Amino acid sequence: MGETLSGKKVAGEVIPELTAECKKLLDRGLTPKLVIVRFGANPDDLFYEKGARKTCGQVGIAVDAHELPPDADTAALLRVVGELNNDPSVNGILLMQPFPKHIDVQAVRTKIAPAKDIDGMSPFNEAKVYENDPTGFPPCTPTAVMEILKNYRIELKGKNAVVLGRSTVVGKPVAMLLLGEHATVTICHSRTTDLAGVARQGDILVAAIGKAKMITGGYVKPGAVVIDVGINVDMNGKMCGDVDFDSAAPVAGMITPVPGGVGSVTTTVLAKHVLRAAAAQAGAKA
Repeated sequence: MGETLSGKKVAGEVIPELTAECKKLLDRGLTPKLVIVRFGANPDDLFYEKGARKTCGQVGIAVDAHELPPDADTAALLRVVGELNNDPSVNGILLMQPFPKHIDVQAVRTKIAPAKDIDGMSPFNEAKVYENDPTGFPPCTPTAVMEILKNYRIELKGKNAVVLGRSTVVGKPVAMLLLGEHATVTICHSRTTDLAGVARQGDILVAAIGKAKMITGGYVKPGAVVIDVGINVDMNGKMCGDVDFDSAAPVAGMITPVPGGVGSVTTTVLAKHVLRAAAAQAGAKA
């Protein structure tokens, strides 16, 4: 059975550091603030928001939420984003995705202020990921993957990393972050020939495809490090990942669980990005 990579452990070690950083800002009379923007009250969005509020509350970051009606149009969302861009009390903006299908995503991406775009949505921050520029804000979930690998001292240089999924939210940016650490990266998707065979070539296997328990032990190279980014609900109503843990764990050398894996670290990355944004904005005002 592979070693379990605990996201809760990683988060627990990071939170005291973030709390100390936040205190420095609070002592200067600055209260870091995050605003979450979402459409309606989707249960998945509310679940993530609850986790973000908990982590930020532990650290000392203020959190507000702006709920738009599910049928609100692109213009309404752009107005909200514009107001938050111009509000000096707001340091970080988190736009919950995916958006409703009628929203012009590209228009929103170009509207959000890069300095407050703490989840790496703007083309400006996206470009910094591709350029391996650490001054930008990469998306929080891919960054959480890297935080876990770093915390457990998993060597990436020269290793074969296989990423299952090519979304701009997780798949592509995590591939770029892995490449930045000198891994040799293969990105797979729904049209990849012999998906299981390609996956088995990975010393590091990152599953981000959005299909519950699809990745079984047959996709895993013996001794590989398996990172499960998926958040799904199985037929019994229980949270699960894209990886069938019971099948994959006996083959893997190390593996993240769901829950308690990547998701546990994602909100600490979010808090870290808000603090970075707040400190940079405070420096710009000084």
